[in-house]
Amino acid sequence: MKYNFDTVHKRFNKGCKKWNELADNGVKEDEDIIPFSVADMEFVTAPEIVEALKYELDHNIMGYANPTREYLETVCQWMKKRHDWDTKPEWILPAHGVIDAFFEAVKIYTQEGEGVMLMTPVYYPMYHAVTNNNRVLVDCSLILKSSSYEIDFEDFEKKAADENTKLLILCSPHNPCGRVWTREELEKIGEICLKHHVLVVSDEIHFDLVMPGYKHIVFASLSDEIANNCIICTAPSKTFNLAGLQTSNIFIPNPELREKYLNALKRSNPNPKCNILGYSACEAAYKHCEQWLEEAISVIDTNRKLVVDFLSKEFPQIKVIELEATYLLWMDWRGMRIDGKELERINHEEAKLFFDEGYVFGAQGDGFERWNLACPTRYVKEALERMKETYKKYVG
Repeated sequence: MKYNFDTVHKRFNKGCKKWNELADNGVKEDEDIIPFSVADMEFVTAPEIVEALKYELDHNIMGYANPTREYLETVCQWMKKRHDWDTKPEWILPAHGVIDAFFEAVKIYTQEGEGVMLMTPVYYPMYHAVTNNNRVLVDCSLILKSSSYEIDFEDFEKKAADENTKLLILCSPHNPCGRVWTREELEKIGEICLKHHVLVVSDEIHFDLVMPGYKHIVFASLSDEIANNCIICTAPSKTFNLAGLQTSNIFIPNPELREKYLNALKRSNPNPKCNILGYSACEAAYKHCEQWLEEAISVIDTNRKLVVDFLSKEFPQIKVIELEATYLLWMDWRGMRIDGKELERINHEEAKLFFDEGYVFGAQGDGFERWNLACPTRYVKEALERMKETYKKYVG
């Protein structure tokens, strides 16, 4: 490999939530243990991005900045190259993060008391975007069949047809379930939402992190009609581990929806913009770091295979959901017949394993664990050995 995917920079006392969790549970800095929870990578930053940031610090002033024409065109070129999606620079609006964007969308395009659909279990801030803004959660539970999730389209259309349902937050690829929705599934979602006048806000932040054999389709690329009924939320943050630079690109092809979004945003922030270094990092990543991304995906896929093979052999009670995209492996531990809170205690206190607990993704996630695989492979191997040693007394 050209790039370094073996080094870890430990983030104790750096304000990093998942590393703080290690310290809170007695893990010492000199122990070679890392967390597998919150969805940022334990890979060092691509050197091309580091050099771009150094250049900015040496040659620029860290004042106010808006995206340049070159920046916007670079983002559009990435969309075309990686996703075969033709975009326009004027479609792009700034956001510090995708979470900010779908929170704003809920407030802008719906009223208090109106319904917002989620396909659950799902990324937990999406619940907060609904309930914290006094909207009604319209829960469309996904169906787990064998090792993958499916959409219950009968239930989906029934709930979309309710005149109080105004918006769908689509998670694509899906987190935590790891699904890459097929063209047929996305077209059906689009057709139902058009039929019943439900706006779609598509969180596609993991769209670059697709495993071999799968292809992500941007929701807005399906047709002009669907593009005019959606907002696409993207960012380089998951792809290149840049979340701390707070730079996202929100695409709104429909000019009326775009104007409404901008006007509403200006009421709370009269001059919305992102981080000046975030612009530089995103531009450098999209121009120069595609090979880094391919190598990162290869490491993640290697880690996936290690976990799947190990659990199949040592703990067949744990069912692994097929990972089609993201670096977040969704695992069904209910076959272990251990209460969720006790499972969390064993993992933390005995095995020194720190996952994201399934229950945070909704009631359908109780008894599941989410394993962040974006880390050096040796840490996955060591974690599996700790798991084997810990759980041998809990299974007969």
